[in-house]
Amino acid sequence: MFQERQEMILLYLKSHNMATVEQLVKVTDSSPATIRRDLIKLDQEGSIIRTHGGVALNQFVPFQPTTDEKKLKQIAEKERIADYAVSLLKAGDAIVLDAGTTTLCIARKISHIPLRVITTDLHIALLLSEYKQMEVIMTGGKIDASSQSCIGNQTTRLLQNIYPDFAFVSCNSWSAAQGITAPTEEKACLKRLLLQNATRKVLVADSSKYGKFSLFQASSLNELSDIITDSGLEDKMVEELGGFNNVNLQLT
Repeated sequence: MFQERQEMILLYLKSHNMATVEQLVKVTDSSPATIRRDLIKLDQEGSIIRTHGGVALNQFVPFQPTTDEKKLKQIAEKERIADYAVSLLKAGDAIVLDAGTTTLCIARKISHIPLRVITTDLHIALLLSEYKQMEVIMTGGKIDASSQSCIGNQTTRLLQNIYPDFAFVSCNSWSAAQGITAPTEEKACLKRLLLQNATRKVLVADSSKYGKFSLFQASSLNELSDIITDSGLEDKMVEELGGFNNVNLQLT
């Protein structure tokens, strides 16, 4: 019976994000005492987390998915995000592109614009190097196997000394509370540096990653100038993001 209730509880949380004991009592047709025991077990297993006023799914992201794992997910959403990002650019801009499949979508759509592009991503650098109107700068350094991108001291030194018009940063987890997060301190520090000196600091991340978090914060959302995401966010999530008055939120 616990397994059946567990499935019902987790299914409810997936669609509602958070629930109270009273709501789960009604959903499972169980007693409050039974639900509390179930929640203790689920908490011990790491499936849920206790929050103020209820319980929620544990959205902790312990490691970074590989590029191959990400490239077939949320394809249409990433394309729309990239279209809007490209609409912000004009000839002669200097832009930073973070490593990732969303930023790769942006790269595929900017080949007609004369730009200066600084990137940590090997795929982006190789793609754009074929176009004569592009000036492409690869940050250099050690190659991270999971993302096929540059990390380390050489990358850090370069990013500390550039002042781009735009920095487009992607992520695997973001939320109003935790901001942009990454599973390692090195990745979080790198994203922080990508944003640091840019005139416009832009997060490009689809809605499936919202509400998730990893161990290290790269940036709080109020440090950004723009957030470009898709219309898959729930109304209450949009309301949360509306609290950042200095950040331009664009739903594609």
